[in-house]
Amino acid sequence: MIIAQLGKKELVRRLAGPGLELRTGPVVTRIQSRLPALAAGIALLYADHPVEEPEGFADFHVRIAPPRGLRRWLKAQVVFQSDGSPPFHPLPAGQAFPMLEWGLNWCVASHCHQYLILHAAVVERSGDALLLPGPPGSGKSTLCAALVSRGWRLLSDELALIDPATGSIAALARPVSLKNASIDAIRRFSPDGVLGPAVHDTLKGSVAHLKPPRDSVRRGAVPARPRWVVMPRYEEASTPRLAPLPRARAFMRLADGAFNYHMHSRKGFEMLVNLVEACSCYEFGYGELESATKTLSNLG
Repeated sequence: MIIAQLGKKELVRRLAGPGLELRTGPVVTRIQSRLPALAAGIALLYADHPVEEPEGFADFHVRIAPPRGLRRWLKAQVVFQSDGSPPFHPLPAGQAFPMLEWGLNWCVASHCHQYLILHAAVVERSGDALLLPGPPGSGKSTLCAALVSRGWRLLSDELALIDPATGSIAALARPVSLKNASIDAIRRFSPDGVLGPAVHDTLKGSVAHLKPPRDSVRRGAVPARPRWVVMPRYEEASTPRLAPLPRARAFMRLADGAFNYHMHSRKGFEMLVNLVEACSCYEFGYGELESATKTLSNLG
C-alpha cells in the first residue's frame, strides 16, 4: 500500500494515533503528529511512498508536536522528537514540514552507519550514479531537481549512502529541498513538477519541497553504481563549464563532506578510494538549468 491509497482520514488517524510507518528506500520511520499541515505535506509529497504494516518494525520513531511546558503558551511552535528526545530547538509551527525533512535527514546521517554517508545529491540513469557533492549554496539540490525533471532517477538530494559490501549507492528518494530563488527556478524549468507550499523565514530562508517522481520511489530498492562525481558551483548568467578534477582533490572534498567517514576507519578510506577510482570527476560551473542538464546528460 502507498500513502495515496490510505485516504486522508486514515492518514490523519494513523499520524495522530499509533503512527504512520513510512518507507523511504532502506529506512522505515514511524511518524506521529496531530498537525494538519504536516498531514497535508505528507499526503502531497509522499503520495507514492510505501506504507508498512501498523505496529511493525521501524528504524526510527519520530514525533512532531507543540513543545510542552510554558513555551507552548508563548507562541505557536513545534518540536521534532526522535525516540522521545528533541535533537533540535523548537521552530515556529508553520515550519513543521521542513522540520520533519531536516529531522529525517538527521536520523539517517546520525544512525545509518551500515553505510558510508556522503553529503551529496545523487541521481541515476541506466544504472550509473552521478554524485553532486557541495556545500549549501553550491546549487546541488537545484541541479538535482532539474536533472530529475529531465528523466534521471532520484536517489537523494542530500545523502549518498555507500554500501561497504558492494560500493553501490542505495536509493533514498524523498522530497527535494529547494531554497529561495531555486523555488521559482524549478517552477519555471519544470512546470509539471509538484511543489509543496513555500515556507518563509526559516534558518535557510524560504524553503519548498519537490515531490519525487513515482518511478524513483517505486525503484527504491534498486541501487546504482557510482560513475561520475561532479562538484557543482552556481554562477549567475554563466555558460556551463565542465573541468576535470584530479581524483586526489575529489577524494579530499568528499571526505570533508562525509558524515561518518571517521567511524569506518580504514574501511572508510578504502571505500572512498574505490569510489573516486570508479568515477570520472569534474568541477562544474553553471548558471542556466537547460544547458546545464544537457551538458551533464552528455557525460559518457
